[in-house]
Formats: sequence, structure tokens, C-alpha cells
Amino acid sequence: MRSKKTLLAGAVSALVITLTATGCGLGSGTPDKTAPVKRVPELKAGQKVSIVLESYNFGQAGAWTDTFNELITEFEQAHPNIEVTGQKPQGNSANPASDTVTSLQSQLATGNPPDVAQLGFSDLDFTVNQLKAAPLDDLFGKDAVQKNFAGTTYPYAKNARTLGDWKGKTYGVPFVFSTPVLYYNAELFTAAGLDPAKPPATWAEVERAALAIKKKTGKDGAYVDCLTKSAKDWCFQSLVRSNGGRVISDDRTSLRFAEPAAVETVRTMQGMVRSGAMPNRTQMQAVEGFTRGDLGMILESSAVQGTFEKGAKDKWELRSAAMPSFAGKPVVPTNSGASLFVLAKDPAKQRAAWELIKFLTSEEAYTTISTKIGYLPLRTELVNDPAALKPWADKNPLIKPNLEQFARMEPWVSFPGASYVQVRDGMMEAVENSVFQGADAGTTLRTKQDEAAKLIPGGGR
Repeated sequence: MRSKKTLLAGAVSALVITLTATGCGLGSGTPDKTAPVKRVPELKAGQKVSIVLESYNFGQAGAWTDTFNELITEFEQAHPNIEVTGQKPQGNSANPASDTVTSLQSQLATGNPPDVAQLGFSDLDFTVNQLKAAPLDDLFGKDAVQKNFAGTTYPYAKNARTLGDWKGKTYGVPFVFSTPVLYYNAELFTAAGLDPAKPPATWAEVERAALAIKKKTGKDGAYVDCLTKSAKDWCFQSLVRSNGGRVISDDRTSLRFAEPAAVETVRTMQGMVRSGAMPNRTQMQAVEGFTRGDLGMILESSAVQGTFEKGAKDKWELRSAAMPSFAGKPVVPTNSGASLFVLAKDPAKQRAAWELIKFLTSEEAYTTISTKIGYLPLRTELVNDPAALKPWADKNPLIKPNLEQFARMEPWVSFPGASYVQVRDGMMEAVENSVFQGADAGTTLRTKQDEAAKLIPGGGR
């Protein structure tokens, strides 16, 4: 395999990049009335095509890069007429995920964009309306797109199929994601006099268990990786939804993250820091601490499950549980992750890009991705197939809470407009300042919402 990627040093730094990369968007259900693009013909026999796949996975050492290299090699063996070059987003950041959108903008401006791009769901609005991703229904036919979702044997889960849709058309094929999972150290539970067979089911229980761990073992109690700018907002939206609120209205025209339910959510998390149940740590510090066995619990994406397993092996017992609830309210899990989009304009490259997308979202590819990285297989019935993921799932109870939550998942909603990143980051800065710096949650969120509203089309009110 050709050397095509620049790797980052340090597996833990790499996994943090994965966490910050993921997000989900919500498209409008209104049918797209724009003129369809021209249908792309099949490749001719023996026609040679070279394409570029840009993905933040290629900027990460360990399982992520290795798995993607393996998949590309398998694809090229099955499609000897198509050559694929994988590249990480261009930019100077140590976090390739942070460079994704600016990288694509820069390459589009010079007329040399990648042919396929992996973009977070939270970038959906911008990807369709600013980056001008091509509608797959028009390029290849709606029947072909739905046939790919149906699969050879196992179809996509219904609630995953439309996450890359915009105004009634499929622009991106959902690729990888997770829901928030509470990972915990069973040995620290036992040492603290807690029953590891009964993990906390509410946030009040999490706080009590965390304080017990801290008192009895001297280790840190619990960390919620949903509360900093670096974490983006996929998990924060789940927290707010689970407390009966939203960060933006259903029609995506009005910001809602300063309303009582969101403020109460932030105050609950702030209270855990003040009580000592949650350490005042960065995302990387918390993930490193949990991996070493120095933290009792962490609410996290399954993208780091493999890293946690490696850290725990022969040292401590890793377990998982569903996302805790706010007492008396149902948990509403949202999903992290990304879709694959076609940015190529040349018909032959567009067709080759579609062949690559179909391969990367096939039953075989998901078997590889799930077992080697830990992401949910979007073709969920693979976990019941003895020839696919059943042996892995049977030996890996850690995936069960994630699968159960997947069945009732709601999508992470993307902010509208060209300034969506500023809106999202501004909200998360307000959350971080409140939770970890002690700022008044109500005032801080309201001030930031008023500022962000000016960046939303129509005023965001």
C-alpha cells in the first residue's frame, strides 16, 4: 500500500481527534425543487480512474488509520481500475478534524477538491449549501441509493438512513457514529463499596457514586465529555434533550440553548464540579485518566472503546452502561459521526466515488470497522450473524448499551448558515465557562445566545 498519510504522534491524542470530529445534522423534509444534476454513466470496461478520499481518520495513528488503509487496499483489489489516494484535511492544526471544512473550502477555491469527503453531520447544512456536495439521488438514481441502504443481506437501520438527507434528497451516506455511553471502572466501584452490576441510572446517582469513589479510593469520580468546545456539541444536545429542552427550534430558525431546560442541564453539570464529583479536566486529560484507571466513570463515544479496552487489559475491568437520565425524564440519545459526500465534478470520478462509498458502507466494511475501531455498525443486524459480528458482539457486552440507544436515537441538529461553527463554538464556550470556570449559567448562556442569534439567518429568534 502506498504511503499517503501523515500520522499524529500518540494514540490518546488521536482518539481525542476522533471525539472532536464527530457530529450529526438534520435536514429539512421539504422536497428539493432545484434542477437535478445530470445522471452519471457507468464506467466503461477497463476505464482507469484515480480519486482522492479526504477523511480525518487519515490524521490519526493506530486503529483509525490502519483500518482505513486496510479498507482502501481491499477496495482497490476488488476494483483494479480505480486508484484511491487517502489524505487527511489540509491545515496546520494538530487536530485534522478541526481543519476539515477550511481544508475543503481552500481546495474548492483552487479547483482541486477531493472527490469523496468524510464530513460530520453537524456540517450538513454547510456541506450542501456552501461546499455544494452533489445530490446522490440525482447522480446515481434514487433507486441505486436506496439499494445501497438495503444492502446485500442486511439493511441500514431506518433511523440512520436519512441523516445525510437535505430537502428530500440524499446528499451524504451516513458512515460511522455512536451514542453517548457511560463507561466505568468496575474495580473502582468495588473498592468504593459500590455494586458494579448496578451502574448509576440517573445523574444524581452518578454524582453520589463519583463522590464515593473519590472518598474511598482517592481517584477521580466521573467526567462528562459533553461540556467543552473541543467536544463539539453532539453529546451536549443529548443532555439538553434528555432534560426536556433543545438547543435550537425544530425548524432550525430560533436558538434555544439559553432556555430553562438547557440552563438547568448546565447547572447540574456545574454542581458536579463544585461538589468534587467531576474533576476540572480537559477532554484529553479525562480520557487519559480513565484509560489509566484513575477515573471511575466517563460519558463518551464508542469511538474510543478500543483504546479504553487496551488500557484496561490485564489491569482493570471496563464496563459500559446507558446514558444516565435526569430523574423522571426519558433519555434522548443523539449521535456523533459523519457521512460520506461526493464533491467530484468529473462524471468518471463521480462514478468511482460512488463505488468507493458503496464499498465503505457494505456489510464487509462495517464488520471490519466495528471490530477494529468500535463504531456502531449502521447495518445493525450484522450483530446477529454468526458469520459477521455476532461472535464479536457476544464477547463484547460493551456494545449493548450503544445498540439499545441506537434504536431510539434522535439526530444531532446542525446549526444553519455560513457562520454555524461560530454559533456552535460560542454555545460550547458558554457551557465550558459555566461548568468548569464557575460562571453563572443563566447569564452566560443568555449573553452568548443573543450574540449567536445575529449569525443565524433571520436573526435566530
